[in-house]
Amino acid sequence: MASFNLLLLPGDGIGPEVMTEVKKLLDWMNSTGVAKFETEADLVGGAAYDAHKVSITDQAVKMAGEADAVLFGAVGGPQWDSVPYDARPEAGLLRLRKDLEMFANLRPAICYPALASASSLKPEIVEGLDIMIVRELTGGVYFGEPKEIVTLENGEKRGVDTQVYTTHEIERIGRVAFELARKRGNKVTSSEKRNVMRSGLLWNQVITDLHKREYSDVVLEHMLADALGMQLVRWPKQFDVIVTDNLFGDMLSDVASMLTGSLGMLPSASMGIADPKTGKRKSMYEPVHGSAPDIAGKGLANPIAMMGSFAMALRYSLGLGEAADMVEKAISNVLNSGLRTKDIAAAGQNAVSTQEMGAAIIKEVQHIAG
Repeated sequence: MASFNLLLLPGDGIGPEVMTEVKKLLDWMNSTGVAKFETEADLVGGAAYDAHKVSITDQAVKMAGEADAVLFGAVGGPQWDSVPYDARPEAGLLRLRKDLEMFANLRPAICYPALASASSLKPEIVEGLDIMIVRELTGGVYFGEPKEIVTLENGEKRGVDTQVYTTHEIERIGRVAFELARKRGNKVTSSEKRNVMRSGLLWNQVITDLHKREYSDVVLEHMLADALGMQLVRWPKQFDVIVTDNLFGDMLSDVASMLTGSLGMLPSASMGIADPKTGKRKSMYEPVHGSAPDIAGKGLANPIAMMGSFAMALRYSLGLGEAADMVEKAISNVLNSGLRTKDIAAAGQNAVSTQEMGAAIIKEVQHIAG
């Protein structure tokens, strides 16, 4: 039986609630011999700040680097709005991405047929949607230097963030996108703002050259980021794999999330550099939805994105594709049965709790497993 070490970082807000449902699924998989999962847990975000005055400890980062995969809940909340900037809850997430060199963020936007009517767009626009957004995660404006607020001689303040990319950074994220496209619809849309940003011009040139040298069998198109945002809500099914930088990837993936009906539906994966000997990558899996402090502790959170993130871990980091298929099929079947949490329920429809949705998915996994 394969054995794996997972680090669980539930975090803040609804993070611990949705992580609890994954832990129940892990317990079932351990009991039935799907694999042997050994888990450790630690604090991140506001919870870590309250305990240690930092958003993540050195020990937790070390554990993350040694784990076969990290499962991450969510961070943030209004109670930490006044903490020092470097210790804000989100800084823990950024440090994990940077220290573990997890440069590639995979964000699938899939609209289950049962939820086509839950989208803000017409069902025929989104039904059957299956997009993969590949976001560069450790470069760009979020990490570029200088990053500062300075006081000018006239007393005014000036905020500075720097957008920086190198050829190497663009090529490696481009390779991830092209390799994924070969296993999907064989089309990549590269997005930037080359019309006004020099970094966008470089991005366009590097992706074009990479495509010509190594991936000419894949269809490549370029689209300005603002135009792509418009096209996502106009005709989203034209896209297969979208590759873009850190800032635009952050925004465009949130736009794509609403095509599916709810932020609570979308998983994500953050992947590092492949080990030259084993081929394994440091990796972290997290729902896109954030900490949702307004519903935290009320049993209203949708656990599907967190459970879907675990399915991605099974597939991409643990080599358990059949188990991943079971989880994803179970989610689809439960949605087809009509079960809904509040965020995806129709007006007047009874909604189930976080725990009830998690239990239904686990029961369906058991049924599929026989």
